[in-house]
Amino acid sequence: MAPELLAVTFRTPDPQRDAKFWGAVLDRRAETDRGGVVLAGGGGQVGLRFVAGPARGDKEPLLHLHLSEAGRSQNETIAACLRFGARLRGSGHVREGEIAYLSDVAGGDFCVIEGGNSYLAGAGPLGEVTCDGTRAVGQFWSRALGWPLVWEEGDETAIQSPAGGTKLAWSGDPVDPNTDRERQYFVLTVAATQLEPEVDRLITLGASDRAVGDRGDVTLRDPDGTAFVVRTTAG
Repeated sequence: MAPELLAVTFRTPDPQRDAKFWGAVLDRRAETDRGGVVLAGGGGQVGLRFVAGPARGDKEPLLHLHLSEAGRSQNETIAACLRFGARLRGSGHVREGEIAYLSDVAGGDFCVIEGGNSYLAGAGPLGEVTCDGTRAVGQFWSRALGWPLVWEEGDETAIQSPAGGTKLAWSGDPVDPNTDRERQYFVLTVAATQLEPEVDRLITLGASDRAVGDRGDVTLRDPDGTAFVVRTTAG
């Protein structure tokens, strides 16, 4: 059985602050999670998790979030984000039919997608996690999670749970050397009895650099060399 994607984890100086912001934006309840704070997903929505770590430096982020229409318009979503502490980038004016670019309370970039976007129709409020990465890594994650490819154009890929919800997408480009590969990462969960078999399976799919942490969590790297964590549901 394929692992579950628990959350995208963000290292940040103030996990509680960031969880409060994103919990308000996405209407999710914050829960304690092994030294961090998690905003669990549900209904196909990907979870978000925040743990203590350094502030964003000069390096580029590996991924960012796309918010899409789900019960409120683009303008309503932008207004909510600003009310909770985000800021608009650029001129501060968003023309109809254009993507809005914002920064969250930690200075992290995210987008609010234009109204009527068919690609993210029905994906929910957290429509997409868009990542730097090659076509090979998109294919890897499709096999790793058992999520079908729902977009392939050139080297761009995107996958989505069979139940629908948030899409995970990759640009098709090699990860820039100036990208911070350590500040954002996926956390997968499996049953305790399946941890070793699942790690072995992921390695056969192309993961590498296995390392075991103090709590038994296993850190691996995907085919692009980006770290992710596999842990048991009991932990």
